[in-house]
Amino acid sequence: MKKIGKISASFLIVASISCILWMGSYLLRMILSYQLFDETISSYRGFINDQNLSGILTALNPAVITTFILFTVFIVFYFLFLFTSGLNLRKNGWLFIITVLIVITAPFEIYLMTIDYQIYSGVNSGIFQGNEIISLMMKRLKSLSSFPFIEILSYCAIIFLAVFKPLTRKDL
Repeated sequence: MKKIGKISASFLIVASISCILWMGSYLLRMILSYQLFDETISSYRGFINDQNLSGILTALNPAVITTFILFTVFIVFYFLFLFTSGLNLRKNGWLFIITVLIVITAPFEIYLMTIDYQIYSGVNSGIFQGNEIISLMMKRLKSLSSFPFIEILSYCAIIFLAVFKPLTRKDL
């Protein structure tokens, strides 16, 4: 692999850190969100009522905005790295596979981020509509039900590919 410049390395470091932090906050958010609803995701569990709903949603709101910001930072800095590094995708199969995984999963995550933005703005608005926010959370969990799990596994594969760099063509 050819040497990359300092600017490209900086972009790569920021992209890597934001990806790892995004994965952690995304997993945390998934675990907490699924704990709020029953198995069919049609109603919330018995311990949730109108009195504690606002507190629960306010406590989940930082995880919503954190995943939103970190994914955006990751995408921007990854593509900045890709364009400034000068690495050839044909000679670095690992980088090609990483790029394909990111390009395939990004539109679905961006769609989910639009729902996240509605959740975030609903919680932070002056008029707190708990049932509307719960219905948005249900919509998010139902619309692409298993996609977050598949996305986390894909990004674990990205970490594996970035560390071991398989499929690198060596010029003789």
